[in-house]
Amino acid sequence: MTVKLAEEIEKRLVASIRRFFEEEMDEPIGELKALRLLDFCIREVAPSVYNQAISDAQAYLTDSVADLSGARYEAEFDYWKKD
Repeated sequence: MTVKLAEEIEKRLVASIRRFFEEEMDEPIGELKALRLLDFCIREVAPSVYNQAISDAQAYLTDSVADLSGARYEAEFDYWKKD
């Protein structure tokens, strides 16, 4: 799986990484290092996060479909029962 980020998203992420290093690590890093770190995260970390998100979504949808009859059940033929 190859993730290709939109240019604007990539720029914002690189800026965020640089800010993180500056504020949290007290060590500024350049744009190239931040871009390489982002590339590493996308290639190494993102697939695990993506797989977990897909698994969570699948479990949610499976549970929702299993409960569909209970969640959206409407009584039938009850017009004449209103007396």
